[in-house]
Amino acid sequence: MSTFVKINNQIQAPELRVLLDDGTNLGVISFKEALEKAREAGLDLILISPNANPPVAKIMDYGKFQYAENKKLKTAKTKQHTVEVKNIQIKVGTGEHDLELKAKKASGWLKEGNRIKIDLFLPGRTKYMDIKFLKERIERVLKLITEEYKVADPAKKSLKGLSIVIERS
Repeated sequence: MSTFVKINNQIQAPELRVLLDDGTNLGVISFKEALEKAREAGLDLILISPNANPPVAKIMDYGKFQYAENKKLKTAKTKQHTVEVKNIQIKVGTGEHDLELKAKKASGWLKEGNRIKIDLFLPGRTKYMDIKFLKERIERVLKLITEEYKVADPAKKSLKGLSIVIERS
């Protein structure tokens, strides 16, 4: 567990709102009384919410508490979705059918929630072609994408040519 939780004698507050393991509220009682009740039950007094007024503590087994917290962290990690940047590379002379296939792939990635970087690769002399013509080449692919998208980063000159980044809107 990454955060430090105060238990038993580590708690400094004079009064605490105390809860039992099953969720029953014992109300606001003194620290000594709460610690006594925890010891009588053979359990620990765990500070759950130190910033509350008064602080909230729970009477339960510390090992069980740690297990539950670790389980919460693991489930949060598995539900988390990382956004990847997927690349599609085209050239000035890429055929219509190939553009359709790449647009279909891009639509699938957008549906998954990923960002897409479309690179117009410009080898040799094609680097010096008219910028409007080159942007029109990228627009050909964008028109074929079936998913709703927005331009996250407009078309810019890059090392290999011209690049644009799109994401789901």
